[in-house]
Amino acid sequence: MSLNCLRFVSHSLKKPPSFHLSYLPSSSSSSSSTVIVAMSYSKELAAAKKAASLAARLCQKVQKALLQSDVQSKNDKSPVTVADYGSQALVSFVLQQEIPADFSLVAEEDSKDLRKDGAQETVERITKLVNDSITSDGSYNVTLSTEDVLKAIDSGRSEGGSQGRHWVLDPIDGTKGFLRGDQYAIALALLDGGKVVLGVLACPNLPLTSISAAGQLSPDNEVGCLFFAEVGGGTYMQPLDGSSAVKVQVTAVENPEEASFFESYEAAHSMHDLSSLIAQKLGVKAPPVRIDSQAKYGALSRGDGAIYLRFPHKGYREKIWDHAAGCIVVTEAGGVVTDAAGKPLDFSRGKYLDLDTGIIVTNQKLMPLLFNAVRESIKEKAASL
Repeated sequence: MSLNCLRFVSHSLKKPPSFHLSYLPSSSSSSSSTVIVAMSYSKELAAAKKAASLAARLCQKVQKALLQSDVQSKNDKSPVTVADYGSQALVSFVLQQEIPADFSLVAEEDSKDLRKDGAQETVERITKLVNDSITSDGSYNVTLSTEDVLKAIDSGRSEGGSQGRHWVLDPIDGTKGFLRGDQYAIALALLDGGKVVLGVLACPNLPLTSISAAGQLSPDNEVGCLFFAEVGGGTYMQPLDGSSAVKVQVTAVENPEEASFFESYEAAHSMHDLSSLIAQKLGVKAPPVRIDSQAKYGALSRGDGAIYLRFPHKGYREKIWDHAAGCIVVTEAGGVVTDAAGKPLDFSRGKYLDLDTGIIVTNQKLMPLLFNAVRESIKEKAASL
């Protein structure tokens, strides 16, 4: 009688942070015997941190010299920048250099628009940005052609799924924030068997210290954070310059009146009226902190706020690259991420997340109260329509 492979993660296990455990059948004749095999994602995590950090530097360079001509339009009308394509090409290149075996990338962009007539100048700018980034890093003695860059962008066409390993990338999450000079993130995660096993968030404009209740930055506040998490190993934050990392934890606040909450900056991305009703039911007194991108997940993982609410408008389908990295960054910091029905997010079904209404994020102690407020508010809103 054979045993099925059983993989699990438990924060209560006494094990090195870079390992999770798999229970495999033993070759012994006893049907109840198992062999514990330690598996590490440390090499993949190192590659992900390197790729996201290099992409963040590229994006910082572009943002400083942002020109109106950098912006194209996509079918969904959201802006795409030279940095967006350059970030995806660079991350794809670095990952394939560092982890070449069975490479699969699920990413937001493709080169379709860049291959159209009139796009050559844009492609050349992207190629120069990518090559400058590779040269400044010094790890790779190579110069990419424009076709190499286009192919690197197109390597993100994987559909993901429940089998094998798939990298998941949003090259610039929060493009509108990027264009305004506000928050954005390079969000990179790894799926293994449909589960998120590591995540990295590079947040070039997020301050290293806690953001204020108004979400504003002080003029002398140093910015640029890299959050990273591996399954079973906790969440860490370090400056983008690569100096030492510190372990972070979500806030331990239990009283919702003392909680603050994050939501999307753009009203088009989330129903602010529903979030306001939920906050009212909880007795939250602080105004919402509205910032772009998965930087919200990073800020919440270190305790800047207690709650993140995201309720997209009807008809919108969440993509896995908008939440995969942020989800593990928060959960490994002790937080909880579910849909509005209380179910964990399922990243195993391809490019899209099938959700009930929206996404709610908080700590373990606040989740029961938050969940009840969410369900009551959704019912009230539906009844008023």
